[in-house]
Amino acid sequence: MSTAEEPTGGRQELVAATYGQQLRRISFAGADLTSVRAAKHLGLDRCSFAGADLRHATLEQVFFKMCDLRGADLRAASLRGVRFAACDLRGADLRGADLHGASFGRVNTGDDTGRTLLTGARLDPGALDDATVEPGTALPSD
Repeated sequence: MSTAEEPTGGRQELVAATYGQQLRRISFAGADLTSVRAAKHLGLDRCSFAGADLRHATLEQVFFKMCDLRGADLRAASLRGVRFAACDLRGADLRGADLHGASFGRVNTGDDTGRTLLTGARLDPGALDDATVEPGTALPSD
């Protein structure tokens, strides 16, 4: 999937989405989405949030399927009940994010060049059981 094939999205597209709606193959790469509030049960399929600023965003019960979140800034975001399925989270910053009830299925969390930061994130015990946590991932401290 090349970026030329992806429609470009922004704050309006994300905020205008309704409960249970599916957004597919939209690029929010590099977008300023600070403090954005998305509808619950929003489905995001093959969307790119690479390098997007999602600090303090409310993305509760959103389903990310095969999304690119490399380098996304999700610090202090409310991600309660979010599901990540087959997503790329390398280099994503989730420090201080609320991830209670979140699930991580077959996600890529990092390697030596782009580690995912989860320090201070609030996760349920076992939330990362289905994730492949690569060396270099900064996990929450107890």
